[in-house]
Amino acid sequence: MTDTPPFALTRADGLARLTDFAPRAGRAYAARRNTDFGPGDRSNVSGLSPYLRRRLITEQETVAAALCAHGPRAAEKFIQEVFWRTYFKGWLEHRPGVWDAYRAGLDADLAAAAAEPDLDRRYRQALAGETGIACFDTWVGELAATGMLHNHTRMWFASIWVFTLRLPWRLGADLFLRQLLDGDPASNTLSWRWVAGLHTKGKVYVALSANIARHTDGRFANTPGLATAPEPLTEDHTPPRKALRVPAAPDPDRPALWLITEEDCRAEDLLPGAPAGVATLQLPVARSPGPVAGHVVEADATALADAAERCGGAARVLVDPAPADLVAAARDAGAAQIVTSYVPAGWVRDWLDAAVPALRDAGIGLAEIRRDWDAETWPHATAGFFKVKKAIPSILRASGVGADPSDLPLFAAAQSV
Repeated sequence: MTDTPPFALTRADGLARLTDFAPRAGRAYAARRNTDFGPGDRSNVSGLSPYLRRRLITEQETVAAALCAHGPRAAEKFIQEVFWRTYFKGWLEHRPGVWDAYRAGLDADLAAAAAEPDLDRRYRQALAGETGIACFDTWVGELAATGMLHNHTRMWFASIWVFTLRLPWRLGADLFLRQLLDGDPASNTLSWRWVAGLHTKGKVYVALSANIARHTDGRFANTPGLATAPEPLTEDHTPPRKALRVPAAPDPDRPALWLITEEDCRAEDLLPGAPAGVATLQLPVARSPGPVAGHVVEADATALADAAERCGGAARVLVDPAPADLVAAARDAGAAQIVTSYVPAGWVRDWLDAAVPALRDAGIGLAEIRRDWDAETWPHATAGFFKVKKAIPSILRASGVGADPSDLPLFAAAQSV
């Protein structure tokens, strides 16, 4: 299996990929997952992240498939990787100010690049893949061509961007959000912060030539000139942790417009009752101040159309709308409320928050439903990943995946700590 376009971003394709990968989600995945064999061979990783990011397939069914194929001990590493995505979502939900600070800082970094010729030159060289660092320049081309990079490569890329090229980390994070098919506000932002030493204070990820050579199967045997002992980045203020937001619940007595966003394309198994109408919301302009890759825009459009079809067919398609357009969609459907899957911190949340006054003025409520998977996991995502890892058995039981602690021996050590 390769990760070259086109990804068919539909639920049917996601399920087919999950079925294809499940036999490799055990010890083979644990042993080989960190090696980037190149875009022509992704058999050692799942390729499921674009589907999980949009919840065309869910975490529950993905973990269940791995458990069914291998049992908990052999599937441990794959299960943990699925939980890392949920952990990052929950961590950012506790600290939405970190997302706000990223957006404000990105604007400042773009302004600095426009005002400082040397920074602008180095930034443009990196974007064009003309840095002279062979592996990095290759990855820039691969990202643009395929919309994907191996997870280990993303870490090397970010480390070289920050510590060797000395570029602002937010500019690199923005590039990923504009190019990656699985670009996610939480996983992307916090992974870049982790590499830079901001997520786990003082701990950086260093891209080393020997490590790159080993885990690219020798494709990049020597990468001279990399920063080998960089100092972690610092920040003046980290936004504090807050209580998790409690959204308004749907009113069962009011007709509802179902709103489907790229955050959750499985409305039919979550939203209640029969809708008065269905609308899809796609926000490429809100994603980034820069141009979003065509393959990302197409992927979101395909996923949303697929989701709408599973909800009954015809839907109001809203692409970078004004809040008044959402009001009009609700009124045309005869809806007194808009109901959507919970929208976490990110550009979709920002847009909905900005639309609330227009909805309120029109007498239209906005209700959200949080999935049990998130409700069970996010309370543990207050610090490092270990708290989530320790809670995995109870989360799986509460989510209907795994019934008894004795069924999950791989987590026994974590439970006893």
